[in-house]
Amino acid sequence: MSIRIRVAELPGGVHLPYAEHGDPTGTPVLMLHGWSDSWRSFEGVMPHLPTSIRALALTVRGHADTSGPESHTISDTSADVAAFLDAVGVESAVIAGHSMGSIVAQRVALDHPDRVAGLVLMGARPTFDRPNLHELFAAVAELTDPVDPVFIRDFQESTVVQPVAPGLIDMAVSESQKLTADVWRQLMDGVIRVDLSAELPSIAVPTLVIAGECDDVAPLGDAGEVAALIPGARLAIYDDAGHAMHWEDPARVAGDMAAFARDSAAVAI
Repeated sequence: MSIRIRVAELPGGVHLPYAEHGDPTGTPVLMLHGWSDSWRSFEGVMPHLPTSIRALALTVRGHADTSGPESHTISDTSADVAAFLDAVGVESAVIAGHSMGSIVAQRVALDHPDRVAGLVLMGARPTFDRPNLHELFAAVAELTDPVDPVFIRDFQESTVVQPVAPGLIDMAVSESQKLTADVWRQLMDGVIRVDLSAELPSIAVPTLVIAGECDDVAPLGDAGEVAALIPGARLAIYDDAGHAMHWEDPARVAGDMAAFARDSAAVAI
């Protein structure tokens, strides 16, 4: 079954491209990408998911080929996710978020708990405002247009430690080049640096935290902190994996995601 590409038109003039794969009546799984990426971040994962999963991969506001208001806070993005679920006729879904997408997924579970059947958090932290990323943040603060492709490539390559599919990094760089310097900064200040630590114990949905053993962006201890703060969350550690484990081992991520969605659906019955 092929991937179908569409655009969701949301209230307020927000237009978000998304990809869909699998049975339209299947168990919904919504995937949210990381900082500067797009739905294409999950392009390699979707074919590995069973057709019983209605897989949806969304490009969130400010990224790639989206359009709409020039406001990029975590509350904006959380509201977009709820509106997107309305637009595609989904009452509740497993929300799978990578990196920045994991912060958005956590916010959606807090703001719209009835829309979330479960969470899969990859490369997650309660906040990315930690010392190991302050040099990156300082560099983003100084970006000008057009954003230097060397900076973008260095950023994308820093997320992997294992070989990835040919052309994947080139694709990620190309998608990232669609962001202006101002959007990079807005996303950094409005989403990436938000701290949800105090609120995570309020999340009451099944949660799987997937962590890369060699993740330098969201080190293992931070993923463990997320798992410890969310009641009942389970931590899965991928040996020798980096921050973008869904690029390094898309089949494994798809298998874990599908099993979790199946189990979450069974719990909900």
